[in-house]
Amino acid sequence: MSNARDQVQRLLALVPYLRENDGARVDDVAAEFGVRPKQIIADLKVLWFCGLPGAQMGDLIEIDIDAAEGDGVIHLNNADYLARPLRLAADEALALLTALRTLREVTAGHDRDAVDRAIAKLEKAAGEGAAAIEGSAAHVHVEPAAPEIAGLVNRALAGKQRMHLTYDVPSRDETTERDVDPMRLVVSDGRSYLEAWCRLAEDVRLFRLDRIAAAKLLDLPSEPPPEATPRDLSNGMFQPSERDLLATVKLEPPARWVAEYYPMESVEEVPGNSLVVKLRVADTAWLQRLILRLGGTATVLDPQDLGKQIAETAREALSAYDDVLP
Repeated sequence: MSNARDQVQRLLALVPYLRENDGARVDDVAAEFGVRPKQIIADLKVLWFCGLPGAQMGDLIEIDIDAAEGDGVIHLNNADYLARPLRLAADEALALLTALRTLREVTAGHDRDAVDRAIAKLEKAAGEGAAAIEGSAAHVHVEPAAPEIAGLVNRALAGKQRMHLTYDVPSRDETTERDVDPMRLVVSDGRSYLEAWCRLAEDVRLFRLDRIAAAKLLDLPSEPPPEATPRDLSNGMFQPSERDLLATVKLEPPARWVAEYYPMESVEEVPGNSLVVKLRVADTAWLQRLILRLGGTATVLDPQDLGKQIAETAREALSAYDDVLP
């Protein structure tokens, strides 16, 4: 039995096949596509109503068939436009190039070679528009992962092996060691993530590949427990808890990078080339360390009590140098 998805895939291949094999017998076409002759007849009835967008009845694909089942021959007409080579608009080519370059960062070995060949072919097919596409693509940032890390992650997924990760956790400003059972790779907003069952947290976690400081394959199978189900990422990668503190921070120009490095709920441009950002914070101690490390180029606006506490901590730290500074 053929479902709708199978039929669409078959129809996309059936039209060019019939153009190259005019007069093919129904039985032979059915054998070529691995279905019964009755299914090919049903497919051809769908093609009768296909054509370019906006086409009238006289512009649709024409099918001439001599028999209702096998034995007959098939003639396909009024589909000359399908012989024209595909031409991508600049935005379509840009989207494909960006997707391929993102995919390249999470592949290795022969898979990366295949992606490189696809990129080269797409750039060549873009023809005269390639320069314009390259200029636009240059503004699309794809966060690279270390090739050796991407390679190990791919090997772990392919071989279903457990991994040991040395991972930087920016929300706690620390580096952790943990064993994980890889589940899948996810690419979002130009960044690559490994979704895995973390044996340290005993839960499903997402690990940004560019934050994996070191990794190694373990001689153990990857065995996520039954409750380890992939996250629903339809609403985005960052889904903070409502229990987390919502902090408002002003970032002066030297600290603007913070808005790109850490997940934000909102980012607002303000005079002086500064930013006012809102972010969820599970650990106020981490935010305090971050603000102090930024050395006066960031200020907590809300909650005000936290801002005052950080300012007081900074004053106490400076006072320790009163006796040693001239």
